[in-house]
Amino acid sequence: MNRPDGNRRNVLITGAGSGLGRALALRYAKAGCAVACADIKLERAAETVAMLRGEGHAAFAVDVGSDASFGALRDAIVSRFGTLDALVNNAGIASGGPMVEATMAEWRDVLEINLLGVVRGCRAFLPGMLERGSGQILNIASFAALAAAPSIMTYGVSKAAVLALSEQLRAEVHGTGVNISVACPSFFQTNLLQNWRGSARMKGFAEKMMKGGGDTLDSVADKVFAAAERGEFMILPTRAEPMRWRIKRWMPELYFRKLMRAVAARAKD
Repeated sequence: MNRPDGNRRNVLITGAGSGLGRALALRYAKAGCAVACADIKLERAAETVAMLRGEGHAAFAVDVGSDASFGALRDAIVSRFGTLDALVNNAGIASGGPMVEATMAEWRDVLEINLLGVVRGCRAFLPGMLERGSGQILNIASFAALAAAPSIMTYGVSKAAVLALSEQLRAEVHGTGVNISVACPSFFQTNLLQNWRGSARMKGFAEKMMKGGGDTLDSVADKVFAAAERGEFMILPTRAEPMRWRIKRWMPELYFRKLMRAVAARAKD
């Protein structure tokens, strides 16, 4: 997987120390890319680098919720790699609970990381891509951005904002050679809940949904990577979500009734 000049592509993945970020790092490295693995814990990023095929990879520490930290990462990436060909804005935290329970501190925390972390990534590396006339940005959102489900207020809104950002950015860079993708997976087994914010009851529900999901980390990573490489915009990598999205888009009232029935059924569990 090379650039037109024959050199390897350089890829930065935030939240690469575990879960989907690590799985995507493995796939980009297997495809021949040089991968910069960034994580809030440097040792986890280094563990991922040690797992990657090939040479030229590097580990970095970053707090995507901090302007200064992301600025330092940008400088380190430019110093080490020169140019960045692909950016995967993957780092994020999980949260849940109804509007009346979510504190303003939770709102600020989740939006600072899940939304503004993506903004920071785009602001840091999009200018170079536009200047060169090529590049790829893959934002990791969630089907929570589309589901409009109750009791995941802060998380759902933050991911809906990532989707809206991606849609608008796609329009802004159309025709420039920079491609934008956004992935919206539903529940699958990962360690996202380690950084949980919000209701303990909803954390238990999310754990149950992850364990009961029919999609694996590897299957989701395979679909996200392949679709992004094909240049697809909206990526729905978990099995049930493409149909759910079609029902919501074409028959919104039917979708809402089905959603409320599902919520009521799960409340009895």
